[in-house]
Amino acid sequence: MGREAAAARHQVMPISEAADFLAESECLHAALLGRDAATLLRPTQFKGWSIEDVLVHLHFWNHAAEQSATDPVGFARLAEAVRAELNAGRSLRGIEDQRIAARGQGLLAIWIDLARGLAARWAGMDSKARLPWVGPSMSARSSITARQMETWAHGFEVFDALGLARAEGDRIRNIVVLGVNTLGWSHQVHGLPVPPAMPALRLRAPSGAVWEYGEAAAGLIEGTAMDFAAVVTQTRALEDTTLRIQGEVAATWMAHAQCFAGQPSRPPPYGSRFRTAPD
Repeated sequence: MGREAAAARHQVMPISEAADFLAESECLHAALLGRDAATLLRPTQFKGWSIEDVLVHLHFWNHAAEQSATDPVGFARLAEAVRAELNAGRSLRGIEDQRIAARGQGLLAIWIDLARGLAARWAGMDSKARLPWVGPSMSARSSITARQMETWAHGFEVFDALGLARAEGDRIRNIVVLGVNTLGWSHQVHGLPVPPAMPALRLRAPSGAVWEYGEAAAGLIEGTAMDFAAVVTQTRALEDTTLRIQGEVAATWMAHAQCFAGQPSRPPPYGSRFRTAPD
């Protein structure tokens, strides 16, 4: 019985976030399948990136995630090469473009094929397995959640450029939790003191469920899960959402929320990110 109990404790459970990453990828794929070259070259409201630029970026880092799990030595070489080129003054977009040759519907096809492969691989991995990354290592669960977040966040500018409303699902909870877990990081990266307690969150899920976190004594953030996710991923200005903010701690957090790694980043200006007229 003792050996059986120990084996049960170490049983690898499916990583449910892998299915959520796949659903996010399939949602974006469906919006782009069959689009002509001119549409894929359409500029978005994110740094003027084209829709094709978004796909190159997502595919490059999906490939890096795959390599982190299957070839850590090769991943280390890739990460070092990217750092060296950045230090030499090359842009990240230029680096990605040089390594991803496919374009148009061919690019869309290899991106979704790899995304489907990632989802299948991650579903069977140990959720706590440590994987190398360009910063600190991550758990397998955190790795695939980060890929979902990137797909959702960059998908935002694609849907905006196409004039489409994305069909959201409760898979967005993974991005909400990522936002919650990076409260401390959001303050640290901007040189701000980390608050001792997180404000209460009361968020309405796409399904209508209410998700709650935090402590009411520290303030309140209330609204839709989509708006909260949009703020922590910096795909919408806070003022362009319907979030209701109470308290200084909550206001400071939402003004500096950043659920992704890297240098301190500021949210887009008010009114600069919006859904365009539909095709």
